[in-house]
Amino acid sequence: MLRALTGALRLPRPWRPLQTRSCASDGAAGDPEIQVRVLAGPDQGITEILMNRPSARNALGNVLVRELLEALARLREDQQVRVLLFRSGVKGVFCAGADLKEREQMSEAEVGIFVQRLRGLMNEIAAFPAPTIAAMDGFALGGGLELALACDLRVAAASSAVMGLIETTRGLLPGAGVALAKELIFTGRRLSGAQAQALGLVNHTVSQNEEGNAAYHRARALAQEILPQAPIAVRLGKVAIDRGMDVDIASGMAIEGICYAQNIPTQDRLEGMAAFREKRPPRFVGK
Repeated sequence: MLRALTGALRLPRPWRPLQTRSCASDGAAGDPEIQVRVLAGPDQGITEILMNRPSARNALGNVLVRELLEALARLREDQQVRVLLFRSGVKGVFCAGADLKEREQMSEAEVGIFVQRLRGLMNEIAAFPAPTIAAMDGFALGGGLELALACDLRVAAASSAVMGLIETTRGLLPGAGVALAKELIFTGRRLSGAQAQALGLVNHTVSQNEEGNAAYHRARALAQEILPQAPIAVRLGKVAIDRGMDVDIASGMAIEGICYAQNIPTQDRLEGMAAFREKRPPRFVGK
């Protein structure tokens, strides 16, 4: 078992630079439905995925799902991505869930294929090697909430963010395997950001501002807190937590040990020790 674990917990491959770009859309206007933004200056290391499908309130249709999967496939190879932040370019909404108008036009076979792709998207977000943050300034319903739940951390506007797994109110089922309280699934109840925090569904809530992007600014501040930390240690910590949650204590300790062993030979570990000894801030380089 330990041999299998060791093979599964390898460090990511060397980074390849990623240029800021938009993903091409197959929509009528040909506009991309997401934009990937690589921040610079004091925010260097933060990459944003901006969902921007205003005509459908960022509903998860074929094009949006494809563009998200393509972006994640590129970004996961880039070691310069220290934090990945999901946000919306549509005021008042994070993601309205599945595109039911598009789904109405699908055959049963096509629906099955699409749901599999949607489940794959949630898995890709959950398995992304760097920390992920969802900034919810508006509605996050159904698949939109599942997307946020697939992220490591969530920030919501206390009043304008509305969350719910509402599939059962549409005669559907939550399709991406999100571990949420059965009460929310059975009832389709909607929660405000403040209620969601009380239930532990989000990490932070903020009062909304006039621009409607307070959660984004708080999420960005949270990402800035992660940036100074040793990136390899952060990534390995995420692996240890994610892989260790669903196994017994002995297996969890074994996973932690494997992750720790991979961190021992890194330059960053030596830099951290040197910085402590010399009483100065560490300068981590991700090696």
